[in-house]
Amino acid sequence: MKKLLFTMLCGLMFSVAGQAQTQDRLPFAKDKYYASAGLSNFDLNWSKNQSWHMDLNAKCGYLFEDDWMITGTLGYDWHKVGDDTFTLGAGLRYYIEQNGLYLGASANYVNSPIRKDFVPSAQCGYAFFLNRTVTIEPEVYYNLSTKDVTEYSGFGIRLGLGIYFE
Repeated sequence: MKKLLFTMLCGLMFSVAGQAQTQDRLPFAKDKYYASAGLSNFDLNWSKNQSWHMDLNAKCGYLFEDDWMITGTLGYDWHKVGDDTFTLGAGLRYYIEQNGLYLGASANYVNSPIRKDFVPSAQCGYAFFLNRTVTIEPEVYYNLSTKDVTEYSGFGIRLGLGIYFE
């Protein structure tokens, strides 16, 4: 009788655990949407253009396949010395499911009164989940200016707040 009760209890536990596993979707599952706002630079970037500036950007995305996201970006870069710039871009992001790291690449169009530039960018970041949908996303990126590599290319650090929803 004890063996039968133990077997039934184990079966019940496994079925409940299996049900919980199938109800929860993976954090980077197909058909999820993403919205994010981020701040970057804070004088922590490296480039020849050394004036203090701060970049505010908004990003939206769609996970078209598990761990693969297509993104769109709109940004504003405020410079203490020099002209402010607007950025419009599109990109692709791949998540490493086991640890929350992601790798990204994007193509951006930068517009200011003195500069119109195409800027490819590469990113590496981490999605730290605060709960099931909200993340804090520190990111390191490199922007490569096609107009003037020595003047406008450089590394930077971005801190974002992201929301994943269905």
